[in-house]
This record gives sequence, structure tokens and C-alpha cells, in this order.
Amino acid sequence: MLLFFALGLLIHFVFFASIFDIYFTSPLVHGMTPQITALPPPAKRLVLIVADGLRADTLYELDENGNTRAPFIRNIIMHEGSWGISHTRVPTESRPGHVALIAGFYEDVSAVAKGWKENPVEFDSLFNESKYTWSWGSPDILPMFAKGASGDHVYTYSYNAEREDFGSQDATKLDSWVFDNVKDFFHAARKNQTLFSKVNEEKTVFFLHLLGIDTNGHAHRPSSREYKDNIKKVDDGVKEIVSMFKHFYGNDGKTAFIFTSDHGMTAWGSHGAGHPSETLTPLVTWGAGIKYPQKVSAQQFNDEFLKEWRLENWKRRDVNQADIAPLMASLIGVPFPLNSVGTLPVDYLNNTDLFKAESMLTNALQILEQFKVKMTQKKEATLPFLFTPFKLLSESEQLNILRKARFFMNQEQFAEVVYLCKELIDRALKGLSYYHTYDRFFLGISVVIGFVGWISYASLLIIKSPSNFIRDVSKPVKKPNYLLPSSFVAIGVLVIFFLLIQACPWTYYVYCLLPVPIWYAVLREFQVIQDLVTSLLTFPLSQLVGYLFIFTLGIEVLVLSFFHRYMLTAGLTAFASWPFFTHLWTRAKITSFCWTFFSLLLAVFPLMPVVGRKPDISLVMSAGLLVLLLSLFVVISLIKRKTNLVEEELLVYLLQMLSIVLSMYVVYSTHSSLFKKQGLPLPNQIVSWAILASSFVVPLLSSTALVQRLCSILLSLMATYLLLSTGYEALFPLVLSFLMFFWIRMEQETLQQSGVSCKRQLNSIQFSYNTDIAQFRQLHLDDIRRAFFLVFFLVTAFFGTGNIASINSFDLASVYCFLTVFNPFMMGALMMWKILIPFLLVMCAFEAVQLTTQLSSKSLFLIVLIISDIMALHFFFLVKDYGSWLDIGTSISHYVIVMSMTIFLVFLNGLAQLLTTKKLTLYGKPKSHLV
Repeated sequence: MLLFFALGLLIHFVFFASIFDIYFTSPLVHGMTPQITALPPPAKRLVLIVADGLRADTLYELDENGNTRAPFIRNIIMHEGSWGISHTRVPTESRPGHVALIAGFYEDVSAVAKGWKENPVEFDSLFNESKYTWSWGSPDILPMFAKGASGDHVYTYSYNAEREDFGSQDATKLDSWVFDNVKDFFHAARKNQTLFSKVNEEKTVFFLHLLGIDTNGHAHRPSSREYKDNIKKVDDGVKEIVSMFKHFYGNDGKTAFIFTSDHGMTAWGSHGAGHPSETLTPLVTWGAGIKYPQKVSAQQFNDEFLKEWRLENWKRRDVNQADIAPLMASLIGVPFPLNSVGTLPVDYLNNTDLFKAESMLTNALQILEQFKVKMTQKKEATLPFLFTPFKLLSESEQLNILRKARFFMNQEQFAEVVYLCKELIDRALKGLSYYHTYDRFFLGISVVIGFVGWISYASLLIIKSPSNFIRDVSKPVKKPNYLLPSSFVAIGVLVIFFLLIQACPWTYYVYCLLPVPIWYAVLREFQVIQDLVTSLLTFPLSQLVGYLFIFTLGIEVLVLSFFHRYMLTAGLTAFASWPFFTHLWTRAKITSFCWTFFSLLLAVFPLMPVVGRKPDISLVMSAGLLVLLLSLFVVISLIKRKTNLVEEELLVYLLQMLSIVLSMYVVYSTHSSLFKKQGLPLPNQIVSWAILASSFVVPLLSSTALVQRLCSILLSLMATYLLLSTGYEALFPLVLSFLMFFWIRMEQETLQQSGVSCKRQLNSIQFSYNTDIAQFRQLHLDDIRRAFFLVFFLVTAFFGTGNIASINSFDLASVYCFLTVFNPFMMGALMMWKILIPFLLVMCAFEAVQLTTQLSSKSLFLIVLIISDIMALHFFFLVKDYGSWLDIGTSISHYVIVMSMTIFLVFLNGLAQLLTTKKLTLYGKPKSHLV
């Protein structure tokens, strides 16, 4: 059994990893020739100012008094430069946002997951192409562009990471530090001849990364006074920096300024997904080479922003975020970043038509170079008779477009040149996407074949186990048959040969070869398959169709719950009515009533707003008080019943009650301290980590009696969950645990009703009791219902309090009791543990269900695995790379979540067994019982 689960886990890891090879491979290619415009550039230097986390609407809109929050920037829009909206892509995080701005391409998710400070892939950037670049700001952003630069011409100045504290008194100090250090730098340059000569060179870049707005947004929300006041501080700082540049360079008119943001932010202070508040960022440009404001009477946009911002008379020029990189390269006359996929926004340029046409041609040639390299790589790695070239941009078509462009250039028909270049760029980008996804269908088919094979094999294992699913299964006759293994060996050799001659990556071998042994294992059970078909033919057709319909409906409800949380409410409401459609209501009225009540109570949670959008500490305190009352009731009832409650176990309960009290105090005092902007108190931080660490150990000190151990697990996990809660979600595990308790009782009643075994008191059942394999009963159709209940409860545990398929559902305020200094991996781990706590409560209850129903954990777990895998296969087909970025990100997230859930299922099943069955004894003292 252990070997089977190890192999199953390995196979699911392969299926999980396949999504990254199919959809998340790096789009970068190398070996292109740099492209540069021969004409002199309009600017000698460029100042790039990125206000991290700044929303477009918050910058452009007027406040309640009709005044702008950024008077200097608004004055630029109306009198000096050009403006618009920069449209970002998912994931809307700092690293991919800055890569798009400075390197001109959209970083793939697998690269982002490898870290914020290192370069997982080599890429060219504007900084690398510049003569010199000086940058000031966050230590999380600056190093990745300096490390990848060739030579020693990118200089970084950053503050300590400890300054990035969400609980600090004033996050605007991060921006003040940048402005002050830039001023000090230029003051020092006047006294240092070497530095003075460097800053006066052409093709130089000055990068100011401002993190204060993002930090205040996370800590206080974008609607807060702190966030909006920070915008005013940034506006004042930009005004001073611009004045300083003009003074330092003697108003030579050779400085270009770009002011933008890497991403926006949701109303609840998070980002990462594709909501417009995250993807719409401001872009304001002015200075050398930038077009002056253009007044218009009407503009064609599908939104109402212009009227809201009262900017309808000033021409708005929207761009994609990656377009800003070629714009900056064109302004200072450096080669376009080699990996850039941005299209030069010529509407921003204040230059001759010849310069615009030459710049667009350079842009087109730079992207065409990438297309040629990508096509060559794919052509060399594919058999000639299997290679299908991109028809819209064949070699003859390339030459034809370029010939026309040069002809129109000679005829000084520059508008036609720009049009042709945009057409060429559009085709080249489509061609890049075509070759980048060239193997997607082939890999997808391989993974699907493996998926279906694994589901079939797991189903056959269940049928082979003792069950009443099929009638009179004959024992397979073991006759030596060498044809089947020989055939599959031959198939494997052919697959290897096919991949070898195409020089495919090693991962292709894994995806293509994995189905071979899986389907061999399936077809080896031909006799079982034959018996299954024979048995199904004896079933009445209506009954068979009915079972299939109910099973399909259940799977579809689970799938739809990923898109619409209210489907969980519908499912829980159906669960609540379950006793009334059976005889359970007459046999166990109190248990049935409690089951119905808590099912309906839990059904309320999916209808509530996503966690973090409306924090309410009073609800966290209420949840803590309810847990204290529950623990007090459990202790008193155990003493009254004269249960064998030893002093050590009573001490454990008191310790857990103390942990709940401490958690409540820490949550309240931390919230109060952060509200006063006094930071996270050190004692609170120490207590929080101590409670988290103890939650894994303290339950093991309690009795292994079923009710007592489950209560102990709930108290320990609730102490941690309270520390990670900001509102109503603190009540969720408590209600879920009550429902789980009555689920255990209901399953007991169901089993007794079917006459399988005699009912035992829950208090008499021990988790540590080793059930003899002979006592395991046969599987029944009702066990499929139990497995479905488990999967449904697991999905409810995931989505009950929020849509975790979207990165922006996570609220950083959840971890403020543990740390406030920005640490993405530690914060991510804590939020992941918060998600897994309800998951673990369900798995512990499932352990109890298996024990009370005398069912083999392997058999029931296999059914759960099959249901999860059918869901995963469903989501595999729903993954898409077209449409809105929100749809794309969500479709991928769904598949990742289901596959993660299956993998975590194995891990949490083991953790649940550890928490329920193991017993630790302090000091080895003899047991003295309380009576």
C-alpha cells in the first residue's frame, strides 16, 4: 500500500508539473542581433520613476473637494507631456511588472516563482543597453537588473529590507529615502569629477523605485488617508527631483521623464490577479522627445474614466506595459532590449516622421529577429515531414513586407511605413506565440492519456478489492502471455526513438513514456474489465443511468463551485436535507437536526464577502470566546462522566484554553498597536510563533479517545487560526468542526441502518486502536457517497471563506501577528497554513469516519483520489491562454489547486493520522486518574 501511494504521489507530481511545461515555459530566445535606430535620439538621459502599487484611478481622479492629489503630475498632463493608461498583465506583482517595464517582455509564472531577487532566466534590459544606469529603491527589485547586466555599469542604492515594514509608523519614509539619496548623489557628483563626467554621458538612465504607496496600500488599503497622502508626498518629491535635474543640467532640454507604476491594487489592499484595479496603471511622460498635450473634443474609450477624472479634453494614449521599454530605448537611442515584445507607441514621440518610421522599423526588425530564432530552433528540433511553418509570416512574406517598407521609406511615405511595421510586429508576435506553443497539443494529449490511464487503474484496484460493486468476479487466470508486455516495450522504444531524433527535453520523455506502464497495468487486468462489463450489463438500464447521472451531477457541482462559491451553499443545503430522504430522521432525530442546522449554518459562509475586504476584530474575539466555552463544556462533561481523565490530560486542556486566551490578547493588542502605527510588539510576535509551534505537539499529549482527541486538535489549531484571522473567517473552522462531529455520528447511524455493524459509543472508540484487516467490511455504493462528502468538504474548506484561485484574495493583514516586515515566502507559508487548517480538520474527521464505519482507508482513499482526478482532468481541459488575463489566470489556478489538493491529500492524510493516533507522555509519570 505504501509503495502504491508513493507511486501515485509521483505520478500526480508529474501531472502537476506538466502544466508548467505546457503553459509556463520561458518564452525567451537568445542569439538575436541588437537593433538600433541610426538617427540621433532626442534625449541624452532618461529618468524612470516607478510608484509601486499606484492605481491609475487614485492618481488621476479628483478628491471629494474637487482637488487633485498630485498637482504637479496633473499640471504635466495639461501643459507639458503625454499621458495614458498602461495595461499590465497577470500576475500583477512587482517583479514581472518591472521586467515588463524595463526589459519589455512578460515574465512567465515559473520564473516568478523562483524568487524576487535573482534572475532565473537571462534577459536583456534597457539598463543593460544603457551607457550607465543609477537606481535607488527596494532591495527586492534593484538587484535583479544589476546582476543580469553585462559589464559594471548598473549601480544600485537600496535601503535595508527591514524598512519594508507594513506595521511601521510612516511608510512614506521609503520614498523620502529615495528622493533624499538622489539629491545627495547629484550633490556629490558636483564634487567628484569622475562621477560628474559619467552622469553627463549620453544614453544614461536614472531609476527611482518608490515602494511607500504599495506598503501603505497593503497596510491601510488604497482608500485610506495614508495611501492618498503618500501620493501627494510622491508628487512633491517628483517635483523636487525634476527641478533638481533641470538645475544640474542647465535646462539643456535633453532629459526625458517617465512616471508609471508596476501594478495597481484592489480595494482590499492586495494584487496579483487580473482585476482592473490591478491591471490599470498610470503613465505620464514629458521632457525631451515627448509629445506635448493635445486637446481634443471627443475620445473613443469603452470606459467612463475620462469624465470621472475630468480629463476628457486631453488626449489619452493607452499602451501595454511592455511598450514602455521600446519607448524609453527610442528616446535615448540605445538598442531595443533583445527580448522585448513591446510595440513602440509612436503617438508619444515628438519627432520627425522619418524618426518615427525608422524607430518603428527598428522595433519590427528586433521582434522579427526573435521570430526567426524561435522558428529555426523549432525547425531543427522537428522532423521535416512533421514541421508546419507559421503561414502568415513565411520567408517570402517577410521579404515582401520589408521590401514594401523600404520602398515607402524612400518615397517618404512614413505613415505607410509605420502601418506596415505594426502589421509585421503583429504577425511576428503571433508567430512567436505559435512556435512557443507548438508542442502544446502533443504534450496535452500525452498527459490526458496518462490521466485517463491512472483513473482507470485506480478504479480497477477498487473493483478488485472486497466489494459488492460487481457480481461474481472471476479470478483472473494467470497464463503466461508475452504478447502484451512485448507490445508495450515496443511502444516505449518507438516513443524514445521518436523523441530522441527530435532532441526533445527530458521532461517530454516523462510525459510521453508515463502512459505506457500505466496502460500496461490497466490491460493486465483484462479479466477484471471483462467481469465489470458483464456485471454492468446485468444492471437495469434505468438504475445504471440514474447512478451515472447522480455521479456526474456531483462532479459538476464540485467543478462549478470553483467558479461560483454559491454552489457550495447549494450543495450544503442539499446535504442538510439528506436525513429527510432517508430513515435517519426517524432513527436519530437529535443528530439529524444538528446535522441539518450546522449544514445550513456553514452554507452561509460562501455567500459572505471574500476574507480581508472588511476586517472585523470583534468577530475574531467572538470566535475565541465560543472556543473557550466549548473547551470548558468538554472538560466539565468529561469530569462529570467520571471519564478516565488523567491529570496530565486535564493540564493539556487548560494549556490549550490558555493558548486561546493568549491568541485573543495578541490579536487585539497587535491590531491596536498597528492602528496606532506603533509596529508589531516583540512579545506578541514571540507568543504567536510559540503558539504555532505548540499546535503540532500539544494534541499528542491528550487522550486518544475519539471525542477527546478531536477536541484537542480543534483547540490547538483554533489558537493558531485566530492569530491568522481578521474577520468572520475565525468562526468558519468552529462551525466546520461541529458539522464534522455530526457527520461522524450520522455515518454511524447510516451504517447501523444498513445492518453492517453494531453501533458503538463514540467515547469508547480509541484512535490508537489497530483494526484487524479481517474486520474491514466490503465496499458499498454508499461509500462512494462518503468519499464524495469528503471531497465536497475539502472544497468547502478551501473556498468557504474566499476565492483562493485568485492571488488577490490573500490579505497580508492575516500574518501581522507573526511578522510585518515584507517576506514573501514566509508570509506565503503562513497564509498557506491558514488555508490548510480547515483542510486538516476535515481529514481528522475523515479518519474518525473510517474508524467508526470499519472501512479500509486504502479503498475509501482511492475513491476520493478518483473523484479528485476526474475534477483535475476537467480543469485541464478548461485551461486557456486566450481571453481576459483574469480568465487565463483563474483557469490555470483552478487546475493547480485541484492537483495541489490531491497531493496535499496524501500529505494531510498522514498528518491527520499522526495527530489522531500518536500519544506522548510527559516525564513518563504514572497515570493518576481524576474521579
